[in-house]
Amino acid sequence: MPKISAATVADHRAQQRRALVTAARELLETEGDAAAVTFTAVARRTGLARNSVYKYFADRAELLAAVVQESTPRWTERITAAMAAADTPELRVAAYVRAQCELVRDGEHRIARALAGDRDAAALREAAGHAHHELLAPLLQALTDLGDTSPELTARLLQGLVNAAVTALESGAPYHPTTNRTTTLAVAALTAVRPSAD
Repeated sequence: MPKISAATVADHRAQQRRALVTAARELLETEGDAAAVTFTAVARRTGLARNSVYKYFADRAELLAAVVQESTPRWTERITAAMAAADTPELRVAAYVRAQCELVRDGEHRIARALAGDRDAAALREAAGHAHHELLAPLLQALTDLGDTSPELTARLLQGLVNAAVTALESGAPYHPTTNRTTTLAVAALTAVRPSAD
């Protein structure tokens, strides 16, 4: 029986699986390309034999999906925490925009960008779709609180603005002016979704 470094075999397996996911995430962060995440590269980083990786993941897509599932709560937590600290729906929308720009500044978005070009497998598409839904949820709530009658459409349009900011930041645009301009535009756009006083 192989040596285990945990109290039980189940704990050992969970530990090894976490190590593989961490290794895959680190490869995405450093290489910026999902193609860099191979079972060979992940095995090398964790000290496992390449064939051992198959005990935890059926294929590469399943491993990448696990990276998305592991990363999404961290991203969502940062966004929701920033929004929770805001006093009004408008300020919550502003916090939503700023938090996403901060994720880019801090390198977290490199993972999402690297994964964006590798969505051939159903497991990865499903995980990415779930991640997108989780990230939009707090924005939808803020828009609903504003009285927006089409919060889903507004959220997607605002996310388009954020995506443009992300592209600009990744292309070298200065962080503070880009973030400030994007936030100002997003909040200004809310005048179109507030119910009239009549």
